[in-house]
Amino acid sequence: MASNPTPQRVIRVDDETWAAYGQLCEEKGIARSADLRMYIKREVAEWQRQRRDVNAAKNISGA
Repeated sequence: MASNPTPQRVIRVDDETWAAYGQLCEEKGIARSADLRMYIKREVAEWQRQRRDVNAAKNISGA
């Protein structure tokens, strides 16, 4: 078992895309899992920022 306590997740990706993604990540010098985690974290951070902005606008307008 890996020493990293992060739970494993299962995603469905066709073989051709997965192989190409592996090549892309290899050229970037990063593991697919690390690249996916960074992407997910960026998306979540942007979503949270947008929610804060919407909530701040509601508070300003008194809605």
